[in-house]
Amino acid sequence: MISRSGLLWDEKLVFTRYVEECGVSCDHITPHMVAAPFYRGRFVTLIVPTGFANPDFSNLLPALRAAAPRIQRFVEAGGNLLVFGAASVREDAYDWLPFPVRYHHQYGPVSLELDSSHPGACLVEGYDTGCIECDGFFTDFDGTVIAKAKGYPVMIGKKVGKGEVVVTTIHEYPSRSFLKLFCTAPEETLF
Repeated sequence: MISRSGLLWDEKLVFTRYVEECGVSCDHITPHMVAAPFYRGRFVTLIVPTGFANPDFSNLLPALRAAAPRIQRFVEAGGNLLVFGAASVREDAYDWLPFPVRYHHQYGPVSLELDSSHPGACLVEGYDTGCIECDGFFTDFDGTVIAKAKGYPVMIGKKVGKGEVVVTTIHEYPSRSFLKLFCTAPEETLF
C-alpha cells in the first residue's frame, strides 16, 4: 500500500509536516504547478487547505478553476480529494469541483451531528465534536452528508468515478487515522 498526498498551497505550510507525521508522504504543490498543463505528479490524495478562496491567504482559487478538468480526471481515475473551507464570502468558491457545491461563510464554534457509519466521520476523531470550529456550511451540494451543524451540512462526501471527494468546513486538522485511511491506496493516480 502507498500513502502519498499532494498539499496545494502558495508556500510550504506546517500542515505538510503534520501530514508526514501521520505516516503519509506529502508533496507541496504551488498554484503555478496546479495550473501548468505540463506538471505531472502521482498521488493517492490531493489536499486543499482552509482559506483557498480568500485572496488574503492564497492565490489558489484561479489555479483550481484552471485545473478543474485535470482535477476531475484525477478523481475519476481513482485519486482522492480532500477540500477544506473556502474562508471567503464567495458562494461559488467550489465551482471547480466535479459536482455542484455552494457555500456560506460563517466562522465559529459549532456542535457536530455525525453520520458515524461513514468512514469520513473519523476526520474529527479525538476532537470535542460538541464544540469544534467551522468556517461555514454548504447551502447546495451533490453528495452524502457526513456531518451537520445547526442543521446545515459541514462535511460531505461523494464518489466520482473510482475516487472520492470529501469537502468540509471543519476548521481543524484531520485526525491521524483519517489521513492514513484517505491517503493510502494500492497505487497512486496521475495528476
